[in-house]
Amino acid sequence: MNHLADPPVRPAHVHGRPDGEGSLQVALDPNLRIEGAKVFAVYGKGGIGKSTTSSNLSVAFSKLGKRVLQIGCDPKHDSTFTLTKRLVPTVIDILESVDFHGEELRPEDFVFPGYNGVMCIEAGGPPAGTGCGGYVVGQTVKLLKEHHLLEDTDVVVFDVLGDVVCGGFASPLQHANRALVVAANDFDSIFAMNRIIAAINSKSKNYGVRLAGVIANRSRDTDQIDKYNAAIGMKTLAKFADLDVIRRSRLKKSTLFEMEYSPELEAVQNEYLRLAESLWNGVEPLNISPMRDRDIFDLLGFE
Repeated sequence: MNHLADPPVRPAHVHGRPDGEGSLQVALDPNLRIEGAKVFAVYGKGGIGKSTTSSNLSVAFSKLGKRVLQIGCDPKHDSTFTLTKRLVPTVIDILESVDFHGEELRPEDFVFPGYNGVMCIEAGGPPAGTGCGGYVVGQTVKLLKEHHLLEDTDVVVFDVLGDVVCGGFASPLQHANRALVVAANDFDSIFAMNRIIAAINSKSKNYGVRLAGVIANRSRDTDQIDKYNAAIGMKTLAKFADLDVIRRSRLKKSTLFEMEYSPELEAVQNEYLRLAESLWNGVEPLNISPMRDRDIFDLLGFE
């Protein structure tokens, strides 16, 4: 018996039901597809360091000469904080100020310059208890296409709220080429990763997104991640230890590429550059199935 909370999503043609009907998926307007740029969606347990990972990965892409756009998908709107040195307004707040007439906006109203030329957008989120994260992401991509901003972009990085894999906050998967999971070497974040893999598999039935692998974060050791990977065929893309310089970079409103030099910091920067280069060159998609909840407990939870 499968203990995953969400049943698998059937392909759109099954029983004649259009994609997005019911509560299983949010339909993607085919006119809003992101074309040309390589698109990565970053997921992981809340508080695991997705924004730090996303921002430094965006800078690494920019250091490789790529034109980068980072889209934060979280009501906290702090994904791009270290890139812009401030909390920028969200797309939803800006649209509300013009009564949702997007044609009245200019690109500089909702796209903000960040470190080393990374373009930054905070999509935001719906008011608590109302609306849908999928609508927010959809409106953001719509604005980008209306203003032709995606035509001059090489890489798009979606930084997505926590381990929420409902139809709304899973909607960046409908635009992404590859999904990345950030996890620490502990049971909770691996459990969250397992559910995220299930969401990626569901979206991959109707869209082009594929799982790229896991980024081990805040983890000097990776024995638990390695054990999980071996059990299902998951792949570790990069490893970042729990270093004080990473904590301090956030406090200083800085990316790791702006911090004072040290050999330890240089090693972290080089790992981000290596990760960006490997993602740009293309990583093989992983075709794996998540474990049942009970099996994860048996594997990691009762030692």
